[in-house]
Amino acid sequence: MQAHDTLDPARPHGQPSTTTITLLGLAAASTATATWVAWRARRAERQHPPAGRFMHIAGVRLHYVERGQGEPIVLLHGNMVTHADFEASGLIDQLAQHHRVIAFDRPGFGHSSRPRDRRWTASAQADVLSRALQALEVERAVVLGHSIGTLVALALALDHPGRVAGLVLVGGYYYPTLRWDALLTAPAALPVLGDVMRYTSTALTARAGLGAAVRAMFAPDPAPPGYQAVVPRELMLRPSQLRADAEDAACMRGDARRLSRRYAEITVPVTLVAGEDDKVVDLQAHSSRLHRELPQSRMFAVPRTGHMAHHSARDLIVRALTGALQSAVSLRPAQAAVPPAAAPAATPQQPARVDNA
Repeated sequence: MQAHDTLDPARPHGQPSTTTITLLGLAAASTATATWVAWRARRAERQHPPAGRFMHIAGVRLHYVERGQGEPIVLLHGNMVTHADFEASGLIDQLAQHHRVIAFDRPGFGHSSRPRDRRWTASAQADVLSRALQALEVERAVVLGHSIGTLVALALALDHPGRVAGLVLVGGYYYPTLRWDALLTAPAALPVLGDVMRYTSTALTARAGLGAAVRAMFAPDPAPPGYQAVVPRELMLRPSQLRADAEDAACMRGDARRLSRRYAEITVPVTLVAGEDDKVVDLQAHSSRLHRELPQSRMFAVPRTGHMAHHSARDLIVRALTGALQSAVSLRPAQAAVPPAAAPAATPQQPARVDNA
């Protein structure tokens, strides 16, 4: 056979192949997308500067907001959002009228850094927060956690029991059940490949899906008007925060498995609050199960409420936090009680069902 018979007659000799042209086009598009994503992230940080203070603790530049005076309450937010979620709910302002409120941006979220020198499990985050509370001269506090923030609150109570006077856990994930959303998110936590994804494909899919994700969190209620003016969407979409989201998702099942083996060690009063219509975390598989396991716990199931019960049932949560503080101050941690104005008491066998109206 002649040598020239092997040449592709459709492509003149010396011109790049269709595959090469496609790859070069994808590389150019990815570079352009990454540049645009990085620019949007820098602009978001300029437009939404830190609202609080910073401390450098355990290698982390930790951002926190502190308001009010009195007995301390610590607030730990869930995934996707920042401490500003508690601003949007009005919880910080209401609590700060009578208490010292400290709301952290967990490492990697908001304006807090997340160095790559450790695996950011719930316990690793709790270690940083325990040191931060020591630096703030907080001996013992009632700690509220929401969503994945409940795992960090539980790790704080289990690994640093002297720091925690009581727990209020809202919409929590407590046992290692399968979560397809976590499996889909976790690849963005991988080294190198995840870095590329967070500036290209994940950045675009997160941007396209953020509105639906926020609606799902609040359903069956709509998201409050102006929610993303207080919790800016562009801060939520930065590659650095997408990394924190993905790493927390990758760790959550392992964290829940490890911590759930130790729940019997918890001796402080625990109040569980969960929405009956929560589509993000199943009430029966998590909050109800933990309530049965902890004899000193009480649980409130809030009807017509989804994952964001700290918005729709804020007054109930304030009373639960106040009751936990009163129990701690009176040195009766095993007899935590929501003050008389709160919803009916719940027994370990039967959660209370409260109206969020």
